[in-house]
Amino acid sequence: MTDHLADPKPLSPAPTLSDIASRGPSAGAVIAALSIGAFAIGTTEFAAMALLPNFASDLGVTEARAADAISAYALGVVIGAPLLAVAGAKLAKRTLLIWLMLAFAVFNTISAMAPSFGLFVAARFLSGLPHGAYFGVAALVAAGVVPRHKRATAVARVFLGLTIATTIGVPAASLLSSAIGWRSGFVIVGFLALATAAAVAWKAPRTRAAPDANPLRELGALRNRQVLLTVLTGAVGFGGFFAVYTYIASMVKTTLGGTESQVALVLIAAGLGMTLFNLLMAYFADRNLNRTAFAAFGLGAVVLLCLPTAVSGGLVTMALAVFLMAVLGGVSTVMQTRLMNVAGDAQQLAASLHHAAFNVANALGPFLAARFVAAGHDFPVAGYVGAALSAFGFVLYAVTLWDARRSGYE
Repeated sequence: MTDHLADPKPLSPAPTLSDIASRGPSAGAVIAALSIGAFAIGTTEFAAMALLPNFASDLGVTEARAADAISAYALGVVIGAPLLAVAGAKLAKRTLLIWLMLAFAVFNTISAMAPSFGLFVAARFLSGLPHGAYFGVAALVAAGVVPRHKRATAVARVFLGLTIATTIGVPAASLLSSAIGWRSGFVIVGFLALATAAAVAWKAPRTRAAPDANPLRELGALRNRQVLLTVLTGAVGFGGFFAVYTYIASMVKTTLGGTESQVALVLIAAGLGMTLFNLLMAYFADRNLNRTAFAAFGLGAVVLLCLPTAVSGGLVTMALAVFLMAVLGGVSTVMQTRLMNVAGDAQQLAASLHHAAFNVANALGPFLAARFVAAGHDFPVAGYVGAALSAFGFVLYAVTLWDARRSGYE
């Protein structure tokens, strides 16, 4: 009997061990080089939120207006991910990754030097452009240096740089900014991006682009219903995580009357949870990707549904709930791996669209939660919003698999 939860049929052959051995550097060295870039990107993305009051004051704008810089970065990711993935279709992946990191270094350095808020917002938009394409191409490179049955774990190890950034990079940037100014945080990210470009140049496989690679072939992803459904699932389902993550500080300080140090502790709990579940979900995804996706969405919805009760119990129970809701962090690796399975020849665009979708989730979750807060509910109501989004992600994934069976993908 066919297992309806089985993974989709692969559309491209797995690399052989002899292929991997002939590529030069070890898989571990390649993935480590790629994860430095993930750390740099994660640090600038999340640290910008923590540094918002600092650059708002220095650049002479309100904190509400300063949030435009955060939105500008996210918009850059959404636009840049598909645009650069298609534009770079004929480049070798190693070359494309190097150029993306060099651009990221330049634009973050410009962010640090911006004399006015308008120029700072423009620099943040430009900084976001390489984000999605880098992650998408890096995931493909990581998956290409390991056997097929270890692809999810390889992708998770690249993303580990992002989750570690939320635990170590962001607090470190905040402390440094308090000591010598907020601009230093963006300067450090610029140096990390340069280090990534050097590491990729040194360790990434020197594989040439496919002879028939071209932008039109990549655009084929936009006609692939499985790609679009998978991207939509991630955009909605992961919105549940951001619906709550955005309001962690508000819940600690306003609802519980906590301190800044307590906010930091809860954020660290979230970062530790993302790191653990990113690796754990990848381990299970390499064994059964679809069941792992359902587990992440389902468990995430249950935890978020319980979050308001956990907050009412105090800081410890809230921190535990925030740690556990990070099971949704594993969704990123699962969706990225599934896109590799269903994208056919349009791998680069499909992989990059994944990260554009997750920035849509970053906007969707907080936007919906804000509507309920504005209606007079306390901040923990974000847990109910997040639970609904995660449950909807569960349903969308079921629809995706139904469409896959009906279309002959599995």
